[in-house]
Amino acid sequence: MIEIPSKVEGKHFDLYKLEQALKPVGYSIGGNWDYDHGSFDYKIDDEVGYQFLRVPFKAIDGQLDDPSCTVEIGRPFLLSHKYQRGLDDHAYTGNFSASFDQFSEPVDKDASFPEELIDLGKALVEELESILLRD
Repeated sequence: MIEIPSKVEGKHFDLYKLEQALKPVGYSIGGNWDYDHGSFDYKIDDEVGYQFLRVPFKAIDGQLDDPSCTVEIGRPFLLSHKYQRGLDDHAYTGNFSASFDQFSEPVDKDASFPEELIDLGKALVEELESILLRD
């Protein structure tokens, strides 16, 4: 994980408007959200595992499932996950769990981030700032 300091840290946004601004430029809501926190992920690469720019946020007014929720942005960071190829030996499926456990577990949830993609990650943070901090 590589943190990238940003001018968006600590800024408050309406979650719905934030989502409307970020989805068209390639961000998606990360799968690790809860009612009080979550993240937007931008997939940078998927050649060997997955490399993301993750923009965390936490609810400061309401819960994330509330259409009028306000969130505070945390420090963006670069994240790399490496997945095993083939079937996951530890995936247990039944009729109910099959709809949730479709993908293999990461071999390394905090794999080293490729050096050649760090500058791209920094450029994405600059783009994020220009989108969110327009005056």
